[in-house]
Amino acid sequence: MQLKPVTHIIFDMDGLIIESESFYKRILIDIASQYHKEYTQEVEKRILGTTEKDTAKIFLGELNIPLSVEDFLVLYHKKVAVELQNPPLMPGVERLVKHLAKNNVSIAVATSSSKQALAIKTKNHQHLFKLFHHIVCGTTDPDVKNGKPAPDIFLVCASRFEDKPDPSKCLVLEDAPNGIKGALEAGMQAVLVPSKDIEPDLKRATLVLDSLEDFKPELFGLPPFES
Repeated sequence: MQLKPVTHIIFDMDGLIIESESFYKRILIDIASQYHKEYTQEVEKRILGTTEKDTAKIFLGELNIPLSVEDFLVLYHKKVAVELQNPPLMPGVERLVKHLAKNNVSIAVATSSSKQALAIKTKNHQHLFKLFHHIVCGTTDPDVKNGKPAPDIFLVCASRFEDKPDPSKCLVLEDAPNGIKGALEAGMQAVLVPSKDIEPDLKRATLVLDSLEDFKPELFGLPPFES
């Protein structure tokens, strides 16, 4: 597939900027075990990248757990508040974000997280998150009608750049197949940096990388890293 030049980059957050997916996995395994259920890789793949409400619906439905979505989310939020106080940054992300910001490339975040979860997870990484032009939180943003794999969050995110770029000028960086699908449906190119323990659908992505350390901005017409 031919790579086309872009002017704007939209980052996913969980599993792409911060290593939070292992924490979420532990939380969901713990909730499942309370009901003597197994949180399988197949269910995890379906949940990756979804809004909190969609996570709840898929998790409860697939595992046949007798909780309402509301009761699940109360339990889930309590655990998130404890577990996700200080998730580490993913390899290569700090270098990339600082490089793009220094070279005046427009960057934003499109995360399925809620605004409350965002505040908890990013409080110790504000030096990095303040470099983004804006952050869209899919769970709590009223303009995002449908969560990933729908394209809504990416189109909303693009529309909030001051120059409102055409989707074809936007590149999405994602770790989840749901996000890749949404980005491509939005008419954007999409780079997949897949979670190590999830077998992703590699055919969909514009480009697949093992790590953001391997990302070469010049492939998309952006300023290269200084050697």
